Amino acid sequence: MNNLATSADLGADNKSSTFDIVQKSLAKRRSAERRFKAYGLTGIMLGLMFLLVLFISIIGKGYTAFVQTQVQLDIYFDAEWLDPEHGGDDSLAKADYNGLIKKSLSTAFPEVMERRDKRDLYAMVSSGAGFLLREMVIADKSLLGKTVPVWLPADDDIDMLMKGHIDREQVQANRRVNDKQLAWIDSLSQEARIEKHFNALFFIAGDSREPEMAGIRGALMGSLMTLVGTFLLSFPIGVATAVYMEEFAPINKFTDFIEVNINNLAAVPSIVFGLLGLAMFINFFGLPRSTPVIGCLVLTLMTLPTIIIAGRASLKSVPPSIREAALGMGASKLQTITHHVLPLAMPGMMTGSIIGMARALGETAPLLMIGMVAFIVDVPTSFTQPSTVLPVQIYLWADSPERAFVERTSAAIMVLLFFLISMNGLAVYLRRRYERRW
Repeated sequence: MNNLATSADLGADNKSSTFDIVQKSLAKRRSAERRFKAYGLTGIMLGLMFLLVLFISIIGKGYTAFVQTQVQLDIYFDAEWLDPEHGGDDSLAKADYNGLIKKSLSTAFPEVMERRDKRDLYAMVSSGAGFLLREMVIADKSLLGKTVPVWLPADDDIDMLMKGHIDREQVQANRRVNDKQLAWIDSLSQEARIEKHFNALFFIAGDSREPEMAGIRGALMGSLMTLVGTFLLSFPIGVATAVYMEEFAPINKFTDFIEVNINNLAAVPSIVFGLLGLAMFINFFGLPRSTPVIGCLVLTLMTLPTIIIAGRASLKSVPPSIREAALGMGASKLQTITHHVLPLAMPGMMTGSIIGMARALGETAPLLMIGMVAFIVDVPTSFTQPSTVLPVQIYLWADSPERAFVERTSAAIMVLLFFLISMNGLAVYLRRRYERRW
């Protein structure tokens, strides 16, 4: 009996020991799961925090670019000064409009007599303001012979001072605006003739060496033309390739080789496509450099793998019963694809195409290789005119030493982010609006 009791006790001890081991193991596994969730949550929070810091930094530096300091001057459009030989539009286009601005400033501050002081006084207004006066006169010749109050952009240093980026309490040697200019600014402020207005030039002007005259219209038009051309080329080619590869291509080693290479092309660095475009389109075919037509050809090569892969995935998501039902009703293979499968797969294809276009919109490296990094002032009006794009414009401004270009760089990034977020939002809307669950 004693021996039996001892065995029972040992059995009970063994069961208790196994239960404890399982409990300890279970506790460890649950603890590991909690740690894993905590690591993931921490990673997400850190990512969101860095993204928030990035957005705050960009917006904090860039929102001031949407306003511009302007000076109101009474400009006398002297007909004898602008068109002494009565040559018409040609003479008006070549006239010295900055001379009108200097005369107006001299009239407003008659006490400024020394040559050096006059140079400082004239420097308060942008050197590009004369182009604005020229456009006004050419658009409305009735201004000749009249005195008109005109708001003109101030120099970028004056603009930075008015926006608080230059500390006026510093000693004169440490700031770019001297004491006399501060006194003239205070005088203009008291007369309400220097104010900050909405910076329309930022949206309607092309690039400029003068920060206060620089705008993004040329880059926006270049990006628009490049994206339109890229979509018109890449979407039909990508959809046709996806349909052939998924529905008609025979399964053999050759199609496997093509499929593997298409998947690999999606991971190729974008600058490689730029090198390919430089060698093939510019050096071999001789197409014009720095133009939207070259940009859209290069970006088409880059976005095609994305569109093909998304198109094939969309076609695969259509249930086989749709094809079988159409074939059973007597439809041909082509009719089945074009009338039934392709319409059902089109929302997914459009979503993939929009994401590909959004990637193309933000690309810079391949466009640098084909010369779209040039300084171009004029706004392009055709696919064969020299142009730049918004990411390259941001790259150019970020490399400029002037303080005013810093805020314009951030403002251009905000515009680019707006378009990127809008395009991704459109892709999400299309997917949710037309997505079908089988």
